[in-house]
Formats: sequence, C-alpha cells, structure tokens
Amino acid sequence: MFFTSQTVLSQTEAPLLIAKDSVKSDKIDVLAPAKAAFYSALVPGLGQIYNKRYWKAPIIYAGLATSIYFYVDNNKKYQEFRNEYKDRLNGTSHYQDDDPYYGPLDNNRLIEGQKFYRRNRDLSAFITIGIYILNIVDANVDAHLMQFNVNENLTVRPDIYQNEINYKQNVGLTLNYQF
Repeated sequence: MFFTSQTVLSQTEAPLLIAKDSVKSDKIDVLAPAKAAFYSALVPGLGQIYNKRYWKAPIIYAGLATSIYFYVDNNKKYQEFRNEYKDRLNGTSHYQDDDPYYGPLDNNRLIEGQKFYRRNRDLSAFITIGIYILNIVDANVDAHLMQFNVNENLTVRPDIYQNEINYKQNVGLTLNYQF
C-alpha cells in the first residue's frame, strides 16, 4: 500500500501597501505676494489682513497715526514761530512783551524755534513714509513666506555637549537634516 499525502498550500494575498508622500503639495498662488503688496499700497494694513495676519494692522495704523500726529503738531508750531517772526519783522506783532510764550523770545530764538520744529516736522514726514513703505514690504515678504515649505526634517535645536579635552559642558546649536 502506498501512502500518499497531498499538501495543499493556499496563498493569501497580502494587502497592497501604498506609500504616501510625506510632503504635501499645496497649490501655490504665485500672485499672492504681489496682491498683498498692492493691497498694502492701496490701503495700509490691507495686505496684512489679506495674509491673515490681523494683529499687524493695528500696529501699522498706530504707527501711521502717531507719525502723522507729530507731523501736524510740529508743522503747526513751526507756522506759529514763523508767523510771529514775520510779524516782528513787519512791526505788526500781536504779542506784547508780557506774553508768557513769545514775549521773552528774541528774533534769534524765534529762528531757532523755526529750525527745530521744521526739522521735527520733516523727520515725522520721513518716519510716516518709512512706515508706509515698511507696511508694503512686510505684506510682500509675509506672503512669500506663507508659501515656504517648512519640513519637519530640518531642525535647529539647542545642544549641550561635553568637551573632549577638559570634559566641560558646552552649549551650542545644532542644525539637523534627516533623510
């Protein structure tokens, strides 16, 4: 008698593994920086709102309002000193010698006051223009950086390591890139 054995092997299909890409491919709007800069040029702070950085808009408005306030105030005082000096030269000054503000000032002091307030007025104008330009640049740069791909594989971390010569602890930064 012959004994035969049959072995039946069944093969089960393993589930198919699909490797997912770890880097998200978001759609990039290449015109976003130009739009943000245009909006900020049109209305200061609007580019920051377009970039969804709402907290920056009040800072821009406060900076512009402060510099415009000082421009107007210094211009008003400059005009007052200028008008008083012109009136004294014409002999039609409205202020008497007992006036507490202009009375004790001679003509040289009025000229110095004009120079002081004119310089401060011009400085306030330059600061206002600077804040306006900085507003546009900030909106543009922020829109560019929103499209920047931040990968978790690239890190900068503080590191404490032991010196091999004298075995003292050293503190530093390490730049790591994981493949």
